[in-house]
Amino acid sequence: MDFAFVSGNPALDLAGTVLSRRDEPIDVLAAPTDLERWVTACDELPDRVTADVATFESALSLREAIYRLALGRVLDRPFDPSSLEIVNHTAGGPVPTIRLSDAGLRMSGDLRAVLSHIARSGIAVLADPDACLKECGRVGCTRIFLDRSRGARRTWCGMDGCGNRVKAAAYRARRRASATTEDRETARTT
Repeated sequence: MDFAFVSGNPALDLAGTVLSRRDEPIDVLAAPTDLERWVTACDELPDRVTADVATFESALSLREAIYRLALGRVLDRPFDPSSLEIVNHTAGGPVPTIRLSDAGLRMSGDLRAVLSHIARSGIAVLADPDACLKECGRVGCTRIFLDRSRGARRTWCGMDGCGNRVKAAAYRARRRASATTEDRETARTT
């Protein structure tokens, strides 16, 4: 499965690895190797990490804590204390090493450092009073994203997935409505 990085923040992207949370949740991180592939695919994280069972479970725990905190922020609710504890504890871990070169920034570190970086990234966005967090407007999508659009008018987590689905469904509904109207008018004239 391809991963979507449309939330505008690696912590929110990690939280988005469970699809359709309210309906039929699909966890795209079913095994430690999935987490390794996700980290590699995320541009803001080190290239190669290995996940054992303990760090994989820590990542899932962090993911759920970030989701609960972000949803609380979207719904204007107080933060969940146990989720705060998980995120703050994880943020206190080792940090990745960064190096600047002519080729750009290179980040390295183990999975614990990656999780610490993700937790810190989540803290930064959740603590920012000006950050506009939203839940995707497509029915069934529960991804939370950072809306940086002009006027904060973004509706969907991503245009390629959810935006196109919503627009295609609206087009099909208009076509059906138009066809039904034409059928009624044809029936009246005959």
